[in-house]
Amino acid sequence: MIWFDEKCSDPALRAALAATLMVSAAGSASVASAQRYPTKPVRIVVGFAVGGVTDIMARIVAQKLGDSLAQQFVVDNRPGAGTAIASEIVAKAAPDGYTLLMMGASYAVNAGIAKKLPFDPIKDFAGVALVATSPQVLVANLALPVKSVSDLIELARAKPGQLNFASSGSGSTSHLAGELLNLMAKINLTHVPYRGGSAVMMTDVISGRMQLLFLSLPGALPQIKAGRVKGIAVTSIKRSAAAPDVPTFAESGVAGYEAASWNGVLAPAATPSAVIGKLNGEILRELRAADVVDAMSRQGADPLGSTPAEFEHYLKAEIAKWKKLISVSGAQVD
Repeated sequence: MIWFDEKCSDPALRAALAATLMVSAAGSASVASAQRYPTKPVRIVVGFAVGGVTDIMARIVAQKLGDSLAQQFVVDNRPGAGTAIASEIVAKAAPDGYTLLMMGASYAVNAGIAKKLPFDPIKDFAGVALVATSPQVLVANLALPVKSVSDLIELARAKPGQLNFASSGSGSTSHLAGELLNLMAKINLTHVPYRGGSAVMMTDVISGRMQLLFLSLPGALPQIKAGRVKGIAVTSIKRSAAAPDVPTFAESGVAGYEAASWNGVLAPAATPSAVIGKLNGEILRELRAADVVDAMSRQGADPLGSTPAEFEHYLKAEIAKWKKLISVSGAQVD
């Protein structure tokens, strides 16, 4: 306890004591505000259309937060510009915890390649929590004589430029997953961008018109289980619970390889740390709930969880990784 002596004659000491009391009072007010939070509906902005994995992750989180905090959490879909539209909305929102951003790997890709954005992808945001990872999987046509990543690398080195891999478009996470493999394994797979959707790509791989394909695990898993394509490896660091028999690239000889999709929650910079801490604690708790684990697993996602600082560190690393890869590989973005 600090006692303020009204008769203290030292101006410097009086000023220091007053400042200490003001900081203490402000801290107490912040904690009290966080304890009451939220007192009105909270908006979670998503940079994708309804029905995608990021949208579904946002709705799972929103429902559980609404249940535990007794307030409505509303998902607001604002697709476009590689998630820049949604990101700008949140970056410029009041830093009070009532506007949040559910974002994914494409946010880091866009931030790493965009020449100009109406916000700073790092400085204008505060991390809340890394929520889940959704690995992609490399699948191969049944006739391609490879059963593993090491087989593929050996064949690709013997036939440089003759093996093709499909993706959902230039600059997409599936495209960059292939370019990362090219760079780290020192091979030359030829990229073929598609615009017809995952069903078209998968049909071409099954028929033999295309040899390889990077695709989200949920989209590819039915065909892998049906034996129509070969699952070569998942792009996450750990094996996915949805496909435990499919190895990772890292354990298959490409150490350090990771190109998984992921989702996390951000808030505007300067959002009170007490509010962020409360949100983080609630999200981590719900990520351990059996129904959340099951719901995410059905989307091919594995719950993660992190501290706000860990998420911010991860985001910076992801932005730097994709920026370097695009620069080195010469990959073009649609």
